[in-house]
Amino acid sequence: MGNRQFISGDEAVAIGVRLAKPKVIAAYPITPQTIVVERLADMVEDGSLKSEYMYVESEHSALSAVMGASVLGARTFTATSSQGLLYMAEVLYYAAGGRVPLVMMNANRSIALPWSIFGDQRDSLSQLDSGWIQVYVEDAQESLDMIIQAYAIAENEEVLTPVMVNLDGFILTHTYERVDIPTEDEIDKFLPEFNLKQKMDLSNPKNLFFTSPPQHNIGFKYQQHKAMLDSKKVIEEVDKKYEKIVGRGYGGLVDSYFCDDADEIIITLGSITGLVRDVVDQLRNEGRKVGVLKIRFMRPFPKEEIVKATENAKAIAVLEKDISFGNEGTVYTNVASAIRDGRKTLLNYIGGLGGMDIKKSEIEDIFNDLLKVKESGEVENKIRFIGVD
Repeated sequence: MGNRQFISGDEAVAIGVRLAKPKVIAAYPITPQTIVVERLADMVEDGSLKSEYMYVESEHSALSAVMGASVLGARTFTATSSQGLLYMAEVLYYAAGGRVPLVMMNANRSIALPWSIFGDQRDSLSQLDSGWIQVYVEDAQESLDMIIQAYAIAENEEVLTPVMVNLDGFILTHTYERVDIPTEDEIDKFLPEFNLKQKMDLSNPKNLFFTSPPQHNIGFKYQQHKAMLDSKKVIEEVDKKYEKIVGRGYGGLVDSYFCDDADEIIITLGSITGLVRDVVDQLRNEGRKVGVLKIRFMRPFPKEEIVKATENAKAIAVLEKDISFGNEGTVYTNVASAIRDGRKTLLNYIGGLGGMDIKKSEIEDIFNDLLKVKESGEVENKIRFIGVD
């Protein structure tokens, strides 16, 4: 174990990047991500991180720059948020389709309009189909650890897929917590040197980012999809290896808390999990059989793990900071598909849009709603908004 520091989620990400030793960093500031690239600039300046630091003119350029460096065989890093992620959208698909093993941090922030610098998760969830692995972290410690694990996942030869590490804006990015920092020796042991076998090389020319006719295109898409599915096994293996070397593990694709015997379960994504876990503890002390299931990876989606964790529940709610207008929450859609909506009484709660706080009392209300549903077996509105009269 290295040392213990009191730092923000953004600073935890920057330290995780330093330990992973990328050779190229492309930086463009956007709130609430800016602290990450500022701290990395400090590290490059003081010599604690030996990396080429590129100031670029836009988020589109930032992702393009690291993509180009990566296919030349360099480990890279960039970060963004909200509108910046949307500005990158074109390049997201290029990177995933080109099987470029990038790692990028995204500070989850609401999308305009109305304009807001506060956090929900609509930015990254809108890009679920871009082909990136997406992981959502709960606290600063997990932020640091998952940046490091993300490189091991992305660079695995069975995966070769970019990874987006998502932190809830301000709630995690700017909140200070105690974080245990691994030693450089531990991370060197965990994360090998980046060695991209199909890198661009003048002595061994290759054709990358090419055009494909329809009859071949589907084959490339199948390989891309298969790599995403294969990453499930790699994610589990990487987490176990990290736990063995560093001493911390996160359970892989999901984290189940008191779900085995729970009658009612709330399914969560990101930092809200901690508050729900506190309410679960409180209600357990009152004799209620409740639990929380944290989805850590939205892609690849942990269908089997969700089904297994909820198989004994009488009623389930999905609590998310997202809405697909005219339908329902995106996380709910994925969960409902996994457990077959008719098999369980499943409710979708949408809150935290535009950075609105989700209160402890509102989580208690969700569990009370689930109790009513369990007892009556009747549901009037499956999609429910928190904080809207």
